[in-house]
Amino acid sequence: MKTAIIIGAGPAGLTAATELLRNTDIHPVVIEATAQIGGISQTVNYKGNRMDIGGHRFFSKDDKVMDWWRDLMPMQGEASKDDKLLGRESTLEKGGPDPEKEDVVMLVRKRVSRIFFLRHFFDYPISVKMATFVGMGLKNTIRAVWGYFMATLHKLPEDSLENFYINRFGRPLYEMFFEDYTEKVWGVHPSKIGADWGAQRVKGLSITALIKDIISRPFRKKAIGQKNVETSLIEQYIYPKYGPGQLWTLAAERVKKLGGEIMMQTEVVGINIENDKVVSVVVNKGGEESSIPCDLLFSSMPLADLVRGLHGVEVPNDVHRIATQLPYRDFITVGLLVKKLKIRNETKMVTYDHRVPDTWIYVQERDVKVGRLQIFNNWSPYMVNDYQGTMFIGMEYFCNEGDNLWAMPEKDFIKMAIDELVKIDVVEAGDVLDATQVKIKKAYPAYFGTYNEIDAVRLFLDKFDNLYCIGRNGQHRYNNMDHSMLTAMEAVDNIVSGQKDKSNIWNVNNDKNYHESK
Repeated sequence: MKTAIIIGAGPAGLTAATELLRNTDIHPVVIEATAQIGGISQTVNYKGNRMDIGGHRFFSKDDKVMDWWRDLMPMQGEASKDDKLLGRESTLEKGGPDPEKEDVVMLVRKRVSRIFFLRHFFDYPISVKMATFVGMGLKNTIRAVWGYFMATLHKLPEDSLENFYINRFGRPLYEMFFEDYTEKVWGVHPSKIGADWGAQRVKGLSITALIKDIISRPFRKKAIGQKNVETSLIEQYIYPKYGPGQLWTLAAERVKKLGGEIMMQTEVVGINIENDKVVSVVVNKGGEESSIPCDLLFSSMPLADLVRGLHGVEVPNDVHRIATQLPYRDFITVGLLVKKLKIRNETKMVTYDHRVPDTWIYVQERDVKVGRLQIFNNWSPYMVNDYQGTMFIGMEYFCNEGDNLWAMPEKDFIKMAIDELVKIDVVEAGDVLDATQVKIKKAYPAYFGTYNEIDAVRLFLDKFDNLYCIGRNGQHRYNNMDHSMLTAMEAVDNIVSGQKDKSNIWNVNNDKNYHESK
């Protein structure tokens, strides 16, 4: 029997293991360096209050992915806690489980994400309606309309993320809603970031798309799939009762039940090559090294670590330089348990205790470092130990490992985070009941630095027939969770069909039509 080593127990790795077990007689061995299943899609449990690291809407335009999720966790058949409290209608699956009685269940949730800017809420994406213009003020509105008109007449070369946004929204809207926030997230100005990021994340988003969405919305059938809708404009998504980590824990259990292996807290420190094929990997567990032979290798580890770990082959200097200098953005979340927020629900949506309805709030205020707020009560009422009495929120900060934010002592960091929320009138300091901090390294592959030369790394790695680079870090691509899964599915399909060309794997979330229009 052949053996496949799979580096990483995140969405890509666990999908690869599952697909191998379902479609081949290859034995998968998943190797995970940490004690956590799910990678960045993990859920952190803090005293019964759960944090979704980064926030994960379960939505895909690919039926294979949607079916994969639903097969693991069936859709809710009865109303969830918050819907019952409010007497609110929800989308239900006939015969599906009751989330009040069963744990293995997918909830159907309404998407609400807004921008907090100038101490006002704006729709995300920016909507073309009166409330937007009132929030911006007359002067900014006139500038925005004129700027958009000029952008339709004079297109800039799309050689940077800055020009990508300006072409779709005009310079004034770009400067108000994209420029500072993008620099906060990535640590560099949008003019230094490749347009690829926009093509992969918000390709179909523009003023024209927003207007079309407004016109078509009343006539659209309410459905989870919403395949013809720009991803940023979807109205509903599905979500595990206890967050994404619950689904990936179940996926890991299924891998083991089907006969696969998962080795936790085991780090891959070397990849041995002979005759342009991977023959084994060297692992370190508890300070002891050993070698595991393999016939196939699926890697979702960072490209820098993969290239550094290659033995038995000469790595060209350029390939080594490009891979080891690929930039990342690291991530810190502060979880705050609070009695309530100062900001209240002024939307038409009915919410419990007039709480804001958002899952995400993009904080674009220039006088604070926090980039985004998550409100876990709104992801799922079961994410919070006392849903009715407390709110659990996540303050998200983007940084680089070793910088001042990363090096700040946890106690000081939490104090800074609370002070920032007080400063922008989101919370009263006296309403904070408890707090925790979670750090994630290499959360976001970045699209600057040596990224523009990454094709040289890809061409070098593709010459090893039995090596497959999958997932977000495995391809250094800002993949959504479903795209990471699809890279694994494509890789297994290639193995089943005997296809040697790996371009289909790399083209997931790279082909512009594939991402938003399929």
